[in-house]
Amino acid sequence: MAINLAGKYEKKIAERFTRSSFVAPNVSDDYSFEGVRSVSIYTPQTVGINDYVREGLNRFGTPGEMQDEVQVLTLSQDKGFSITIDRGNNSDQMMVKNAGRMLNMQIAERVVPFMDQYALNAFAHQAGQIAGVSEPTKETIVGMIFDGAYALDNALAPDEGRVLYLPACYYNMVRLSSEFQGVDTLADRALEKGCVGTIADMKCIKVPDRYFPEGVYFIIAYRGSVIFPCKLKTARILTDVQGIDGAVLEGRNYFDAFVIGAKADGVYVAADASKVAAAPTVSVSGGSATASCTTSGAAIVYTTDGSDPRYSKSAQTYTAPVALESGQTLRAYARKDGMLPSGVGEGTAE
Repeated sequence: MAINLAGKYEKKIAERFTRSSFVAPNVSDDYSFEGVRSVSIYTPQTVGINDYVREGLNRFGTPGEMQDEVQVLTLSQDKGFSITIDRGNNSDQMMVKNAGRMLNMQIAERVVPFMDQYALNAFAHQAGQIAGVSEPTKETIVGMIFDGAYALDNALAPDEGRVLYLPACYYNMVRLSSEFQGVDTLADRALEKGCVGTIADMKCIKVPDRYFPEGVYFIIAYRGSVIFPCKLKTARILTDVQGIDGAVLEGRNYFDAFVIGAKADGVYVAADASKVAAAPTVSVSGGSATASCTTSGAAIVYTTDGSDPRYSKSAQTYTAPVALESGQTLRAYARKDGMLPSGVGEGTAE
């Protein structure tokens, strides 16, 4: 008979997973994937302001039906592991205890780092604001962080709930920076895993260098802009399994990480300029829009319904000039494997 001891260890495992993750405590839980693989998020599109006309019809402006921008989020990561512990290596009693300890080690050393690295990579590639900059130095790092906070200010992202993910190497630069002397709030450690204080009124999470995508210097994320759903989180110990004289450790995590398009400007990335694709140039002439990009080999993705092509369900890959009606706008961005995506370029037909 199989003995599932997951219940015995479940609480300890869950606590360790949450505390060990640098990302999980700092994301939104507003969206649920329970019972589904994909979630569609609808964002109503507001319109510009007109001059009020004091005579005639449509004095407030020509009415138009409010449109929606749709972002589809689909879970793509379904990962598992399986380990055996032969009974010959332990006595019956010690085997179960050792199995529990090994299961905790597998989660702490393999599962959590993998998921955190995936999430930070997803946030970097889906960020609404990606700044191509020079590599930080001890003299420039603090100013660059404040530039990121300023970018979120201009995007109207709330002050509360901002998180700075800072690689250990740049955290050390901050501590040594003359600009930071006398404002040593980094010394005030919080209880959360990796939190080392505040910079620019943002909670600072010191993260191992290897967790960051190549060329990314730091990430600022407003927690309401990012989600890190884990639909299935299985960790169990099986004994008396047919064909195996011992214990079997099994685990599964069905998860993903996303930036919410409507709140994407609440995520800011400072990255090596050579790792960021150039924004497309859009030219409109005679009711036809042409898009081009100076990044060799980059694909251009566009929309014509006013939505942001980086997140919109209606986005298409550009292959040839696109016909536009008067007043219609083509919005486009560039993407290429091994690089962070560009910002959005646009052109409007007269």
